[in-house]
Amino acid sequence: MKVFYDKDADLTKLSGKTVAVIGYGSQGHAHANNLKDSGVSVLVGLAEGSASRKKAQDAGLAVGSVAEVVRKADIVMVLVPDEKIADLYGSEIGPNL
Repeated sequence: MKVFYDKDADLTKLSGKTVAVIGYGSQGHAHANNLKDSGVSVLVGLAEGSASRKKAQDAGLAVGSVAEVVRKADIVMVLVPDEKIADLYGSEIGPNL
């Protein structure tokens, strides 16, 4: 098994880029906060009325609708439950890429 460390990552690849993290559950929360802590520009995309919206804002993350953050992002990470991906892609992600 190969183990990777901080020195193995080249964050310059993300320099000047904005990453949209769609979802803020167990996966989205971890990825968004790690990216932010590494100095990457992060936008979190959530449904209006999502219970996670306040949590993401309290963590210092910019939050918007899924469509809005996809339009603004260079990189999109889809971190929602598998059963929601197809509908979300068809309605809010794909049309805004």
